[in-house]
Amino acid sequence: MNIDVNYKNKKRYNTARYPIRQPLIIVWLIALLSRIMLIGKKYKVEKIHMEGLKPPYMLLSNHMYFIDFELCAMGTFPHRVNNVVSIDGYYRRPWLMELIGAICTRKFTMDLHLIKSISRVLKRGDILAMYPEARYTPIGTLAYLPESLGKLVKKNKVPVVAVVHHGNHLLTPFWNYRKPRKVPLHMTMTQILTPAQIETMSVDEINAALRDALSYDEYKYQKENGILITEPHRAEGLHKVLYQCPHCLKESGMASKGTELFCTECGKRWNLNEDGSLSALSGETEFAHIPDWFEWERLQVRKQIEEGTYSFEDEVEVYSLPRCWKFEKLGKATLTHTIDEGFILRGHYNGEDYCIQRTPAQTNSLHIEYDYCYIKPLDCVDISTERDSFYCYPAKTDVVTKLAFATEELYRIKQG
Repeated sequence: MNIDVNYKNKKRYNTARYPIRQPLIIVWLIALLSRIMLIGKKYKVEKIHMEGLKPPYMLLSNHMYFIDFELCAMGTFPHRVNNVVSIDGYYRRPWLMELIGAICTRKFTMDLHLIKSISRVLKRGDILAMYPEARYTPIGTLAYLPESLGKLVKKNKVPVVAVVHHGNHLLTPFWNYRKPRKVPLHMTMTQILTPAQIETMSVDEINAALRDALSYDEYKYQKENGILITEPHRAEGLHKVLYQCPHCLKESGMASKGTELFCTECGKRWNLNEDGSLSALSGETEFAHIPDWFEWERLQVRKQIEEGTYSFEDEVEVYSLPRCWKFEKLGKATLTHTIDEGFILRGHYNGEDYCIQRTPAQTNSLHIEYDYCYIKPLDCVDISTERDSFYCYPAKTDVVTKLAFATEELYRIKQG
């Protein structure tokens, strides 16, 4: 049972509000600013099966970094667009987000008003833009897509456009976005479903079509296109996603420096080559393809869950975002994650205890950050409810990727 944080009657930000229709001057201003932000970058926007297509339509995009929004703005100009944006995107600028017609939500929660807002945008003839992965890709491949996405498409019966970005993750990987590389960018906008097709398809068929259209692999793309990343810091931060050693199986003992990834337990080292592949400096190269290592880690977590040995407990430092102007520092708390109960966050603030629970069935994925720019540059997880968001900084290091795996695998198991 949830016991809310005592904020002493301070109002929370109301996410249940309809977005305004984007003013045309804002459309032009966003396009201009996006073009300015892209100066110095080599990019291409390619449109496929888009001839004659006009709003309303749903635009579903993969998600790698903020530059995604800039490229999408170039592709949708001169039409009005309403973007679905997480509440941390409103931090210190709710007035601006409201002015540009953004739709506020909290990540990985059941937001019924969001569905109403989406329908309103489409009914008035505009573009609804959504990033269904709801977080930056940690490893340059498609993250979890909720089953409800197909239901949303089926309900609204408007054309669906899939946007796939290539190069964005290679330019600024989520695990080291502060040191960009020199990489060309390529965005495709493809109309994948028409209203007539949606009418004849089941929700499962729609979801399969969406997954197929939005699938991507940045490291495969890099190799196929002969993109070489020569920066001497290219491997730094990679240990945050590749946290388990495939040689000795030690978890959270990986580290990285320069072009190398290495295990602090057994000493094995791998080099991140210029073409994006990995090679062991001695012995067997267990995984030459980075996403293969990542998915192997997922299987290890799945195995622990199936064997009943998975659990997590740690002291965390908690910051919450009930409103948009300030993160509330809630102090120390205890975060547990178990097979049966899911996440439970227990703490004390303003003289009262609080307890926040998100069961495995309530949480289909998890928002994680490796270097959160809004609070402090350390790893954290965001446990959100429909009314609040809790950014938890574990005392243990390099554990947030495993928590994300466990969240998704527990949800899949509970859903059968």
